Amino acid sequence: MPTLPRPVRGRPALTAVSLAVVLTIAACTTEPEDGAGPDPAAPEDAAGGGTLIYATGDAEPTCLDPHVGGNYPQALISTQYLEPLLGRDADGTILPWLATDWEVSDDGLTWDFTLAEGVTFTDDTPFDAEAVRINVEHVQDPDTASSTGYLAMEKVERVEAVDDHHARFHLAEPDSALLESLTQPWNAMQSPAGIDRGMDANCAAPVGTGPFVVQEWVPQQHVTLVRNPDYTSGVPQADNDGVAHLDQLTWRFIPDPATRYAALQSGEVHVIDNPEPEAIAGAGEDIQHIDAPRPGSVNRLELNGGQAPFDDERVREAFIRAADVGPGIDTLYAGVAEQAFSPLSSIEPYAYADESLFSTDPQAAERLLDEAGWSEFDDDGYRVRDGQRLSVRIPVSTNQSVAAEQSLLEQVQANTRAVGFEVVLNPVDLSTWYGDLAAHDYEAVTAPYTKVGPDVLRILYHSDSLVPAPSGYFANLAQVDDPELDALLERAVATDDETEREELYTQAQARVLEGFHILPLYDQQNHFLVNGASGVWTLDTVATPTFIDAHLD
Repeated sequence: MPTLPRPVRGRPALTAVSLAVVLTIAACTTEPEDGAGPDPAAPEDAAGGGTLIYATGDAEPTCLDPHVGGNYPQALISTQYLEPLLGRDADGTILPWLATDWEVSDDGLTWDFTLAEGVTFTDDTPFDAEAVRINVEHVQDPDTASSTGYLAMEKVERVEAVDDHHARFHLAEPDSALLESLTQPWNAMQSPAGIDRGMDANCAAPVGTGPFVVQEWVPQQHVTLVRNPDYTSGVPQADNDGVAHLDQLTWRFIPDPATRYAALQSGEVHVIDNPEPEAIAGAGEDIQHIDAPRPGSVNRLELNGGQAPFDDERVREAFIRAADVGPGIDTLYAGVAEQAFSPLSSIEPYAYADESLFSTDPQAAERLLDEAGWSEFDDDGYRVRDGQRLSVRIPVSTNQSVAAEQSLLEQVQANTRAVGFEVVLNPVDLSTWYGDLAAHDYEAVTAPYTKVGPDVLRILYHSDSLVPAPSGYFANLAQVDDPELDALLERAVATDDETEREELYTQAQARVLEGFHILPLYDQQNHFLVNGASGVWTLDTVATPTFIDAHLD
């Protein structure tokens, strides 16, 4: 089975909503026109159109507007119809997109962006500086209930529309991560007229500048996206600088991985995400594999230091020394994932790892637990102290954790039981999972979080993130409250000196690891299998697929 490399493109171009009925946007039903011309690297009939069917195993969004909330399923689909101000390549270089140029003041408090001209949203509203201002305000409005976008824009005080094609960002404090934040789909641009329709209408069909348009959403079945016949802005690094080759994308929701993979093999669908590791390893030569790890943090077990028993560093270290996740990762992931020893993804240039902190040592774990006062055992063989069992509750989101990860947690449960921990695994749907976190009904949790760049460390481990975002989600699930770590992260985001920035983020990662606040597992797994289509690749922002170059074989 061929594995597609991360592409190097040759040319950078300038409240949960209940939907009980079919949502059809009448204005978008015009038959899309053919593109201006075929991809020069594709067959001559590549622009002939057709419908590509994508099947996702992620949870169906409750809102197609990624400003609301801000999870990865929203990023996956909104990449097709919304575009951010900036792009990013695999080396971390920021690329022009809807913004073509930018400069920052000497004090780091003012950023001026020059905007692409001649771009309109698909409702014919012009894309201009006023639209940028309205979008930032929409993300920051508490009524929008944003999380990921809101946290990325925290330091933006206001946006000034200098003229139609120049937007000025005024910051409360310097933010060296601002450009990285503006590449994210959770901060992508939407039509002000679309936003004005209200949350329900905008959740049903956000209006963007992207190569596709939301035509219809049939909840629990599919979203239909049709080609934008007037697309002009251009996806950075794409081969195709015109409209999409495809007539239509059908975005299906198939939660069961076996059913999803069978549909791919039979040709019923063309692209799937979240395949099980054995499906990746066993796919035939006609199925292409795209391996696109997400940027920002790794997938990891966060140990809740805000309450017993993990408020004691010795207990956190004992758990980590006993968990022994390496063999399980090797076996369960069939060679498609490697154990991580850093808080940051392997694709982040500033990732710092210390493998010695995660060596398995049950004897050391037992000694640490004895020192922490967990020296007695109950009749079931679990450690107790003051009549309380050494218990660790782990809510498991069945929408986010594939079967291999759930099996890995079962191995952690067995391994830590050998030294006296009781691990209670509680499989729940995504909304219940969020509720458990909000109520602090957990001692540990696997926590995916995607943000471009090392500033994700500030989102995850600064004490400010103990306070929930407007969506109700708080990102500091390890409940880290460390003034020295706060100071490192604040200095890192304030400096524009790359050498200093790297050193500060290295120190911050060392402090997170040495405090045994997390057990790194592996890069956030992001795999796609493709059958019967070509030209599918992923953006180097948050590793979501784009179909601007795609055509049916």
